[in-house]
Amino acid sequence: MTKADIVNEIAKRTGVDKTSVLSTIESFMDVVKDSLANDENVYLRGFGSFIVKKRAQKTARNISKNTTIIIPAHNIPAFKPSKTFVAQVKEVKVD
Repeated sequence: MTKADIVNEIAKRTGVDKTSVLSTIESFMDVVKDSLANDENVYLRGFGSFIVKKRAQKTARNISKNTTIIIPAHNIPAFKPSKTFVAQVKEVKVD
């Protein structure tokens, strides 16, 4: 499902015009990105959490040049679904 599909589905379910739905979704994504960039987690009860995970510094190898490089510690965004979300996805039958 793409962003356009989500906009169409929300517009169909709510009766709100597509441009308003698109701007709302874009604003939501901007708020989540800004919050995570500022090291703030976003919690959506019943859906899940957008969290910042911290990766430790590690040593890696470049096989083609046979050299060792150090990857510095860094943050990455992650999503942790809620228990109800996971339960609902598990109930879906696979064809």
